[in-house]
Amino acid sequence: MSSELPPQIQNQLAQLQQIQQQAQALAVQKNQIEINLKETELALGELEKLDDNAVVYRAIGDLLIKTEREKTKNALIEKKDTLSLRAETIARQEERIQKRFQQLQEQLKQAIGSPVAK
Repeated sequence: MSSELPPQIQNQLAQLQQIQQQAQALAVQKNQIEINLKETELALGELEKLDDNAVVYRAIGDLLIKTEREKTKNALIEKKDTLSLRAETIARQEERIQKRFQQLQEQLKQAIGSPVAK
């Protein structure tokens, strides 16, 4: 069937498939960031419950390293901010991809709906 389609329509279909793949990849990234963000927020919440002089350990690879509560808190806040910014960026990318997907879909509908000139 694809050999019967004009090259322009074949190209648009290929672009549509590529955009779908990009959207799926973004969805995976977004999910990973959301999970990481929730874990970071949970860690911050637990850290807030501790006394100022509580002993805190931080996982670095396979090791647990003793650290200061305030340093860990600041690192988690920075990580949370970075993840939030990344989540916003991905949301904007998703919007752009969705708009492009809809444009291509509309172009394809119009191209397929119109008679093919030979």
